[in-house]
Formats: sequence, C-alpha cells, structure tokens
Amino acid sequence: MEGILSNKQIVVMGVANKRSIAWGCAQAMEKQGATVIYTYQNERMKKSVSRLVGDEKRLVECDVANDDSIQTAFTAIKQRFGKVDGLVHAIAYAKKEELSVSILNVSREGYALAQSISAYSLIAVAKAAHELDLLNDPASIATLTYFGSERAIPNYNVMGIAKAALEASVRYLARDMGSLGVRVNAISAGAMKTLAVTGIDNHSDLLKMSQERTTDGQSVTLEEIGGTCAFLMSDLSKGIAGDIIYVDKGVHLI
Repeated sequence: MEGILSNKQIVVMGVANKRSIAWGCAQAMEKQGATVIYTYQNERMKKSVSRLVGDEKRLVECDVANDDSIQTAFTAIKQRFGKVDGLVHAIAYAKKEELSVSILNVSREGYALAQSISAYSLIAVAKAAHELDLLNDPASIATLTYFGSERAIPNYNVMGIAKAALEASVRYLARDMGSLGVRVNAISAGAMKTLAVTGIDNHSDLLKMSQERTTDGQSVTLEEIGGTCAFLMSDLSKGIAGDIIYVDKGVHLI
C-alpha cells in the first residue's frame, strides 16, 4: 500500500540530531513514501546529519542567515532532484543570555538575531523557492512554532517574540503564495527534550509543567508531531492554509 507522500520530494531544514523535531518529521514523511532532502548549516552540522542520513546526495549545505547560501542550496536541489513538493522549516536561534530571566535583558543585537534566524528565514526560503521555481503546484510549506508566541513562558523571552513574528509570517505567506498553489502552515509543537529546549534555563521545569497540563498526562512524541507534518505535506491537507496547528496534547487550552 502506498503512503500519502509516495512520489513526493520534501526539503527538511533544521535537523540537528535524532531528537530534533525536524528529524521526527523527516522520519514520518519517509515512512509515508517521501524522498527527503536535508539541509545543514555548516560542516560541523553536516557530521551530525550524516550519521542519520547515509545518502550524501540528499545532503545540501544551507545557512539561512545568508541569502546567497539559500540561493546556492536551492539551485543545487533543483539540479539534483528537479522540483519539490514541500519544504519543512524547523530553524530557530537566540543567544542563551537573551532567553533567561527577563525580557529587559534583551539587547538590540540579540533581538535582531533571533528575528533573523527564527522568523525572517521562513520568508527568505519561501522567496528563494519562488524565485527559482523550486516548488510544484500543489506544494506545502510548514514551519515549527511554540506556545510561547502567545503566552509569557518563563525563560523564553526573545524567542517567544520571534515565534509570534514567525506565525504572522505564516499568515502573510499563505495569503501571497496561495495563488501559486503553495500552502503555508505552522505546527505549534508541545515542549520536548530537544537541543533547543535544553538551551532554556530550568528547562526541566518547563517540560514537567507541560506534561502535567496535557490532556492525558503524557508528553507529545516526535512521532505524533511528525505525523502531523506528514499530513500537512500531503494532498490530504489541500484545504488548510495560514493555520497554526497545535500538536501539544492540549497544553494550549490552559
């Protein structure tokens, strides 16, 4: 039996290790028949991704802080694979000192950096994909966000603001790319022990609080988030655009 992503090619940006949400998404999509193409930021990150992905051809360097790097990466992807059917953006960054204690600690430079990597990069990759005619019609773009975009989560601070900007970007991109046959949505994933979360002060308290507030008392899993991502990349989600889909087992209901 064919999967819901058979014969589709999906670009995944943001895999750091086997606990990355991006990796959970990639695994779920591959199980549904997709060919997944992975980008990595630099040579150091390539080593980590290479341990998970044996096929060197499906690894492409891309630093989303650099527009030329995005253009080069997407040009290489199109040359190797032709057009693709989807893109998963799972990239965010803020300096650790900009996250802790109080928003009043945030510097202008740190704020700009968090916005550039965590929010603007989605627009940058969507723009480059459009300019290079990389995406099929229909196609899907999905990004990863978090509940801290709406609520003042302790020690999340500048990243919460960046995630709010990311979610607004999803809505505007969905509006402007819909006529091109491209859907744009976000998954608001529940807190998990990923590399990003462990960079937050007192992250164990955050994880405990999140689990206590799920509807079944269990934390969301990589497989559950990945399954939602696979659905958003599939033609089954053609009616969904500009949405923030919560995959947090109800934590956002508080």
